[in-house]
Amino acid sequence: MKKITNLFIAFIAIISLNACSEDDDFTFTAKPDPEGISFTNSTSEVYTLRASNADNLAERFVWNEVNFDVPTPVNYELVGSPSESFESITVLGDVTETNLSVTVGSMLELATEAGLDNDPETEMPNTGTLYFKVRAYVGGDAGNVVEQTSEVLSLTVMLPEADTAEVAKLQIYMVGNASPDGWNNNNNNTPLFRDPSNDNIFYYTGYFAANDVAGQDGEDFAFKFITTLGQWAPMYGPTEDSYATSGSLMFRETEQDTDTGRILVETAGYYSLVLNLEDMTYSFEPVDASTADTYDVIGIVGAGSSVGWPDDATNPTPDIKMTNSEFDKHIWQAKNVVLTNDGIKFRANLSWDVSWGGGENFPSGIATGDNIMAKAGSYSVWFNDISKRYIFIPTPTE
Repeated sequence: MKKITNLFIAFIAIISLNACSEDDDFTFTAKPDPEGISFTNSTSEVYTLRASNADNLAERFVWNEVNFDVPTPVNYELVGSPSESFESITVLGDVTETNLSVTVGSMLELATEAGLDNDPETEMPNTGTLYFKVRAYVGGDAGNVVEQTSEVLSLTVMLPEADTAEVAKLQIYMVGNASPDGWNNNNNNTPLFRDPSNDNIFYYTGYFAANDVAGQDGEDFAFKFITTLGQWAPMYGPTEDSYATSGSLMFRETEQDTDTGRILVETAGYYSLVLNLEDMTYSFEPVDASTADTYDVIGIVGAGSSVGWPDDATNPTPDIKMTNSEFDKHIWQAKNVVLTNDGIKFRANLSWDVSWGGGENFPSGIATGDNIMAKAGSYSVWFNDISKRYIFIPTPTE
């Protein structure tokens, strides 16, 4: 009887294993998307590539989402080539998103491979064409990959010869009733502070208004970002109105394009804001500024300034005084500051008890003990005495 029972159990086990095996054989079959894949971003007539601007964003390539009719993420591989035949390719990125940013430096590498240079003494041209395409695919091995490839996108690039001019850096300004300057886009709007090592990352630590403050009328308090004073585009903002402390950004290239969302502020107070234009993300986190020092005066001094290095005995000339506002006492500005190629510093209360430099980091950086080595020009200067970040924005010429 015991042997019969054991045989019966073994029989049941074999049937169960066979059923599991049949279940495991169930697979999904990927199918090409009849809509295909193509680039959707607008492009410039000519892309000017300068080595001094290598870290800047050259182009954000955007394409449509592909549906292979399988429950697995789709990967997208963006490649560039110096030739339309794509005999030689450079993989610029492999992502699951439908966009990828490419820096000036990456394009310069392709341009060099294409035989371009900016040396007027050589016979090599300084203008040419680079080629790009994107591949959508699912599957991880050579025998089980289903893919679709876009048509070729060609871009004209130019490497300026004898390039000695200073390249204008991207600037980001806040606009919105939660920010210091309201919804006026040409109100000496407060800038974000550019990272000294990465021109596509910006910071701001400061006060933001909200409708929880007594006397407000209940409207939404929010803000977003412009790049040119007096213009509503180009613009950056979240993909939709959001109270989230982090999220994705969208780019509005022209005023005819879809408007961005707004970052909403639920509770008035101090926040730390970070914009990353490479990843197209933002973070917006509350910070405790209750113990931050406050100052009656913050000024600019130094051999590179118009007042030199003040000395009580030989040079009592006061500092170039900066101003703050009732909205936020920790954000300081001075307009039309003329500098020469020499050292400068910020200091508090017309005294050397508290001072800040920045070393070789110009036109933006975080204060250190070393002098900031300025470059000649006229600037709008901003300083944040909480984060100790500073930025010198060239004064527009008429």
